Amino acid sequence: MRSYIEDTWDKIFGNTGGAKRIFIAATRQNVGKTTISLGLISTLKDNFQKIGFIKPVGQRYLVENGYKIDEDSVLMERIFKFKFSLHDMSPIAVERGYTERFIDTENISNTSRKIKDAFEKVAEDKDLVIIEGTGHAGVGSVFDLSNAAVAKMLNSRVILISPGGIGSAIDEIMLNKAVFDRMNVKLAGVIVNKVLPKKYDKVNKYVRKGLERLGIPVLGVIPYVDILDTPTMQDFREELDMHVLCGEKFLDRQMRKILVGAMEVREAARHIEDDCLVITPGDRVDFLNLLIKIHLGRFRAQKKIAGIILSGGIVPPKRIYNTLKKTNIPTLLTRFDTYDVASKVHDLTVKIKARDKNKIRLAMDMVKNYVNIEKITENLM
Repeated sequence: MRSYIEDTWDKIFGNTGGAKRIFIAATRQNVGKTTISLGLISTLKDNFQKIGFIKPVGQRYLVENGYKIDEDSVLMERIFKFKFSLHDMSPIAVERGYTERFIDTENISNTSRKIKDAFEKVAEDKDLVIIEGTGHAGVGSVFDLSNAAVAKMLNSRVILISPGGIGSAIDEIMLNKAVFDRMNVKLAGVIVNKVLPKKYDKVNKYVRKGLERLGIPVLGVIPYVDILDTPTMQDFREELDMHVLCGEKFLDRQMRKILVGAMEVREAARHIEDDCLVITPGDRVDFLNLLIKIHLGRFRAQKKIAGIILSGGIVPPKRIYNTLKKTNIPTLLTRFDTYDVASKVHDLTVKIKARDKNKIRLAMDMVKNYVNIEKITENLM
């Protein structure tokens, strides 16, 4: 017997036969498409027994069994144990030089056909398929695979994710909506994500009022939780290709503050806080001694050091190295100089990994608590 959710879903998203489909798009990059997709799959599985996932066009990929697979597809497969092929979950991986080759040839192995074939395999016998886009509505236009074009190709309605705000958020939403309108793709609604907690009540009130005035349903407003965007030492190791000097068992540590060890020891002691990530050359023996003492509570108040990155490829003296090994401070070694390391650490885009159990549970809870599916269907009837 069909559920209330399924009957209402047809009114909202349309019943085109086979699996229902939701395309998750965003107004810009890194505003939480993967987090929302993950949370929706988790929340909706009580109402739709068979759910599939596909990311038709991916830009950050891993190599799995000889195929380039978008890392978000790998994440979903590992969390939800999907039985269909990873290659079908990620049919197109945009590698370096892809755009230039497309412009030269205007045809890279019939990309549209690849996406349609992959979607049909993923959607087979499914009740619902979550389709994750890449960036804003127009991303991919250069090779004829914009998010709007792919959503139209797969006959899907769109849930648009926007970062927190009022005026800027609404402006970006309307700009992206114009691209979808041009392709005759309908918006099912909007989720405003990463709203600063101190501004949550105000944003929640006015973004709903402003968008509903423009005829766009707001499906949820989610507060910002910094833990989801906070990298671990393992993230630095993998993304920046660093070597583990010691403390490998503690690479799941998250940092709250970055401190560059280019100052005098006495001055540095004033700036060290709990969960500090410290970047310093390996030959700064005085500075490393200070960090060890502070971490072990042997210098004024004890502060937990989240990790140390030793720059310049300089291994510290054996005495310091042996002392670091006896602490639980994860210590990484990199060939980059201090300035380059600090820049790379600051610019690192944090992506949820399958190992991030706490982040995964939090992402699921955030969507469950702030994006209620039954309320969505009621608002859109």
